[in-house]
Amino acid sequence: MNPSSDQITRAHTEKMDANDPIAHLRDRFVLPESDIYLDGNSLGPLPHGVMERLEKAVKEEWAQGLIRSWNDADWYPAPQRAGAAISRLIGADEDEVIVCDSISVNLYKLLVGALRMRKDRKIIVSEIGNFPTDVYINAEVAKMMGCELRCVLPEEVEQAIDEAGENLALVQLTHIHYKSGRVYDMEGITKRAQDLGGLVIWDLAHSAGTYPVQLNGCNADFAVGCGYKYLNGGPGAPAFVFVARRHFETMHQPLVGWHGHAEPFAFTQEYKPHASIEQMLTGTASQLATLVLEAALKVFDDVDMNVLRQKNMALGDLFIALVEQELGGMGFELASPKEAEGRGSQVSLTHEHGYAIMQAVIARGVVGDFRAPDILRFGFAAPYVRYVDMWDAVHHIREVMQTEEWKRPEFNERRAVT
Repeated sequence: MNPSSDQITRAHTEKMDANDPIAHLRDRFVLPESDIYLDGNSLGPLPHGVMERLEKAVKEEWAQGLIRSWNDADWYPAPQRAGAAISRLIGADEDEVIVCDSISVNLYKLLVGALRMRKDRKIIVSEIGNFPTDVYINAEVAKMMGCELRCVLPEEVEQAIDEAGENLALVQLTHIHYKSGRVYDMEGITKRAQDLGGLVIWDLAHSAGTYPVQLNGCNADFAVGCGYKYLNGGPGAPAFVFVARRHFETMHQPLVGWHGHAEPFAFTQEYKPHASIEQMLTGTASQLATLVLEAALKVFDDVDMNVLRQKNMALGDLFIALVEQELGGMGFELASPKEAEGRGSQVSLTHEHGYAIMQAVIARGVVGDFRAPDILRFGFAAPYVRYVDMWDAVHHIREVMQTEEWKRPEFNERRAVT
């Protein structure tokens, strides 16, 4: 097709890359030359320096230093150091964040601890369509603690908070929705719940490392987040947990273990929680994984999160414009907010044959992912995704549809991980 004067061309996107003030950040990652990687919202790529840090930890500190490395190589405070590095990205103080366990485990700790702080209140408000682990743990903890879990549609959350009134114990939401990329008003919802005496737990799985979260600026109570998406800590990287300092004395999490003790190496029979964020620890950290995450976080040392946010919004706007320009009449619908301010660092499309189409696109080297029942999800991590990647990705999708590649049997066979 011959482009008209108002059409977006590949040359336009190349010019955008040439003017990108953070284009140099791409050099901080190991990226396959043949791929357009748009799945950092599921697994971030490998940052340079991480392999060397892991090799040193294994070959020197573990193999040669052995048990001495807990002190000599400074292993022991790695969860605190990694938490401090994350704190800058989410608007918290360094001593309010610690790396440990998984989101599922940390969410359980916070839910039980928060409900103990509001034991005369019985209503938990969450969202229909929240990430499954959040839903499952909310439901189990509510049953265990004798509470009522009210899951409502996103547009009904504020009304549900108001209707709970003085019986509101807590609100648990994912800040940026994993399927649609929709962003909740963290400050407004937090204030609404707190004005009624409730507490709020935010899941930052799709926010940390890509969105300029301001937990303390919003007076947030608690938060959890993972290390393997936009923080690039590797598959199964440990998660993090935030507790506002004002809650240190009254938050008592249920999974008490020796690393959360005030004096772990006193080996006392009775448990005494640490007075700081360290009480959120349970057992010994997965040390190699924690060291890898700590090394990966160096990517952000000199990065302004607001600059990342501006590029993420621009990438999403460009992708949506190209979808409208190139994929009209092919059955795709936008599943994310069109306005950039209401959208995180991803754009999701729906299509009745979404799974097969995504597999065909991945086979071409455009790596996104699929979420049932019909979501094609594309993540735009500003440090390494280019504007030209938007043009090339949509071009490949268009060809997959025009040639009907997606109909091939191998693309319609469901695999274990989608």
